[in-house]
Amino acid sequence: MDYNKKGYYPIALVNVTNRCNLKCKHCFVFRNENPNDASDEMETEEMLKRLKSLQAEYGIEQMLWMGGEPMLRPDVLKKGIKFFEVNRIVTNGQFDLIDLPGCIYVISVDGPPELNDEIRGKGVFNKVLKTLSRIPDKFGSKVTCQCVVTKKNQDSLEELVEYIRPTRAEGMVFTFYVPPKNDKSDQKWESLKKRDIAVNKIFQLKEKYPDFILNSYRTLELMLSENSKNVTDNCPLKKYALPLYLEGDKFVRPYCCYGNDVDCDLCGAWPVFYVASKIESFELIN
Repeated sequence: MDYNKKGYYPIALVNVTNRCNLKCKHCFVFRNENPNDASDEMETEEMLKRLKSLQAEYGIEQMLWMGGEPMLRPDVLKKGIKFFEVNRIVTNGQFDLIDLPGCIYVISVDGPPELNDEIRGKGVFNKVLKTLSRIPDKFGSKVTCQCVVTKKNQDSLEELVEYIRPTRAEGMVFTFYVPPKNDKSDQKWESLKKRDIAVNKIFQLKEKYPDFILNSYRTLELMLSENSKNVTDNCPLKKYALPLYLEGDKFVRPYCCYGNDVDCDLCGAWPVFYVASKIESFELIN
């Protein structure tokens, strides 16, 4: 990717629907209100037309399909993936996956059963396992899992890995909770230094399961408190990613991919640090 090309967004994120069958505690979409209203949702052909136009205008190479729950809009996914070189679909794993060759599914799961279901809803963890068990042997999409690490689940991460490793998931990535400003929940660390405990646990898991844990060592290094603030002060997603939120019949661009009320100083979003790890200007952070 040419990260120096002016007016170029190699990455885009789009929430193709605000509807969701879950209401997860840490979800920024549900932070201020319940957006489960399909009455003013953009029509499929109009959405595809606009996405194709945005791809041509900004040179988008990679699309992250989000929601709400994007599996509620299979019509958009089946046609929209043809516009982009790389497609990742972030899903809660409550629906059977559609075989979309060349795509990458990212199934969200935030801990072993009890912890996951406290965040995502009763029975959600077992439904994820059932979804993974129903993936056909010949399936053209790559399937991975993603865990949002919080202060509350940081001591149960290896247990989660042991649940997921025997499934059809080809790997797992850990991202870190992005809190809103003035967050008083039990998921937030009091400081980046205290979050280092969780980051170091992922380092240990990477050592133990090097092929299964998809976080790179460099990405984890940048997440440590000695480096993290420098990355978020110069957030690469704000420069190289185009966030597209759905509001009725139009797309809007929020302040941040993770919402307009985030505490950037405590950001631990894996995409932020992954992109930073690929950019030369971040190579000598210390």
